Amino acid sequence: MATQYTHHEHLGHVVFITAAAAIGGFLFGYDSSVINGAVVGIQRHFQVGPVEIGFVVAIALLGSALGAWAGGGLADRWGRTRSMQVAALLFAVSSVGQMLPFSVWDLAFWRVVAGFAIGMASVLGPAYIAEVAPPAYRGRLGSFQQLAIVLGIAVSQLVNYVFARVADGDVNNHIWVLQAWQWMLGACVVPALLFLLFASNIPESPRYLVMSGRTSRARQVLAEIESDDTDLDERIAEIQHVLRTERVPGLKDLRGKALGLLPIVWIGIALSAFQQLVGINVIFYYSSVLWQSVGVNQSDSLLISFSSSIINIIGTFIAIALVDRIGRKPLLLIGSAGMAISLATAAWAFSFAQGQGESVSLPDPQGTIALIAANVFVLFFALSWGVVVWVLLGEMFPNRIRAAALGVAAAAQWIANWAITVSFPALAEWNLPLTYAAYALFAVLSFLFVGKWVKETKGRKLEEMG
Repeated sequence: MATQYTHHEHLGHVVFITAAAAIGGFLFGYDSSVINGAVVGIQRHFQVGPVEIGFVVAIALLGSALGAWAGGGLADRWGRTRSMQVAALLFAVSSVGQMLPFSVWDLAFWRVVAGFAIGMASVLGPAYIAEVAPPAYRGRLGSFQQLAIVLGIAVSQLVNYVFARVADGDVNNHIWVLQAWQWMLGACVVPALLFLLFASNIPESPRYLVMSGRTSRARQVLAEIESDDTDLDERIAEIQHVLRTERVPGLKDLRGKALGLLPIVWIGIALSAFQQLVGINVIFYYSSVLWQSVGVNQSDSLLISFSSSIINIIGTFIAIALVDRIGRKPLLLIGSAGMAISLATAAWAFSFAQGQGESVSLPDPQGTIALIAANVFVLFFALSWGVVVWVLLGEMFPNRIRAAALGVAAAAQWIANWAITVSFPALAEWNLPLTYAAYALFAVLSFLFVGKWVKETKGRKLEEMG
């Protein structure tokens, strides 16, 4: 009975440190989506067009690609928790910078700094969680990261809505000395400081402690996170053996005959790219602009964005429940089919928009249909591609190239995300229905791609991949 109790105590402790590490994911969701409420305010305040605003929103993603690329190296040099503290500090400073910009260009600079911090956190969180989670719970604890991201998105939409309401529904109105959109961007400092607090109080990863020669501290941490019947000396010997025999994979290990890379790496890159090319982030970065462009007022548009985030969370829970039951491939196929149909429906509905410039509206029933289609799209994305791509990327590569291949696939994801984000304002102004039809086409292509190229990994050992 005693071991059962202490086992639960250990698990509680592991859940706590996993959740603390996943706050990086929360920051990622929060920052990437907080801009949604501020876009219109920035555009009016600095009087810039759709190309500049697309640039300012998307530039953070290039910072994230850099941060993700540098994060792994920094984690090996400074340790996992110290690197998380650096990311949290950078994030806090950039939040204040974004809150008080002199021009649209220094706003863009602070967005890059915030992006770099998020990119670091997006690599550090999952790596740390994988190193402290007991194998039996690794899948579920690993999905904390995606759950934290969707919670971050939802909370930022709610915060935006509150600021817009306080400012009488106009984000350019002042609350005290600053405009409402400045408060939206500055509010990021709160979760950043929370992340700093937690990252300063969680133990360093045992693997890093062994790597840097602090074996007795590693033994203490292992005693806190492993069950009581674990042989600690054996675990430490195991980690030492892996570290001795493990070679850090480099980009040259990914070379193959197919256009210079191994086929499995191309499959990872394509999965990452398709996850973004269906246009999911348009919903999270620009949905308030999108709903305003078809005649919904400002604070209502932020409330609609918040409801999309709740649907996103529900879809994520469905995916977590199903991914080990029905498998990765069937979920992706269901998601692709649902996304293709809902995006095509939204494109059809948007083609009925009437009016010009500021006074656009959607007639009934097309307005209601567009709203339902957009939310059905979010649900199908969340229960499939949102979670499953991360699960697959973590497990589909052979052991010897996993870290390097994951880095390349994650970079491809940031770049595809950037391309969609930077192009949307200009494309939407040119032709909104056709833009959505293009996303629907990518959803159809993703269905065909999964059917032909993706292998099921459910229930297979990581050692069998390749």
